[in-house]
Amino acid sequence: MTHPQSIGILEKKFGNRLQQQVALQNYATARVGGAAAWFVTVRNANELADAVQICWDHNLKFFLLGSGSNVLFSDDGFNGLVILNHAKKIEMKISGEHPTLWVESGASLGLVARKAALAGLSGLEWAATVPGTVGGAIYGNAGAHGSDMHSNLLLAEILQHEGGKSIWKNEDFQFSYRSSIFKRQRRSGVILSATLNCEYDDPQKIKERMNVFSEYRRRTQPPGASMGSMFKNPPGDYAGRLIEAAGLKGYTIAGVKVSEVHANFFVNSDQATASDIYNLVQHVQKTVKKEFNVELELEVEMIGFNPTANNDKANHGKASI
Repeated sequence: MTHPQSIGILEKKFGNRLQQQVALQNYATARVGGAAAWFVTVRNANELADAVQICWDHNLKFFLLGSGSNVLFSDDGFNGLVILNHAKKIEMKISGEHPTLWVESGASLGLVARKAALAGLSGLEWAATVPGTVGGAIYGNAGAHGSDMHSNLLLAEILQHEGGKSIWKNEDFQFSYRSSIFKRQRRSGVILSATLNCEYDDPQKIKERMNVFSEYRRRTQPPGASMGSMFKNPPGDYAGRLIEAAGLKGYTIAGVKVSEVHANFFVNSDQATASDIYNLVQHVQKTVKKEFNVELELEVEMIGFNPTANNDKANHGKASI
């Protein structure tokens, strides 16, 4: 891949933060994946917008990476620019009747929830143990414990390939279960920042609720290198229940296995490759389809695999959680 003009502009803008042949396994929670041809870390929303705009202007393929959960890079890596989103500024508006949080899209969702709790702001308790960034959580409508980003988002600043910057209201995202219009339609755009709704409450009561959710997570989700929930829950059922009922709990391919704690988690237990995980995904999908006639839909984004609906269609502005 050669894009000398765009690479030159990126080097001028970001200096030695622009790197070549960076191992993506170091930035993915599954600890697998090949190298990114180019890699840059952005530190605020303005830098994020600049990096993305340069890519669009020069037709340079890019992938926006958050915390590295809910994404699987192939062993071949990514033949373009990976933008690591470290835009993490958080501002609280705690005067008036309706408190809000303004956060840049690279901020850790769990950290935002914990900071809100310390300030006596309720509404994000569900997010305290959810991995990922705010931008990725909006993109995929992340949720837990009966709530999700749809319940908290007030506004977001968006940068689109055609149209520039704009402010989107909650309803503009057309949220659905673990999805938004950004994700469903592969919108060519990125989320720069967001304003989240909160409510006032006693910090101790908020902490107690968060502790309940944290304990539940410890009991029901496996430790180790994984991507989080692998599949979306089908209507009226649970992906983990179907996988377990199909006899696949503990099933192993090379170094990756279906977790014995929660069957909707695949754990890299012994130096697995991305191909191992991909093969296990296909085996589980085929087995569940055969046993129950249910198509399990991936919640994890697969980048660099062929054929897959989640492949490089998204590489003009997709955000990983």
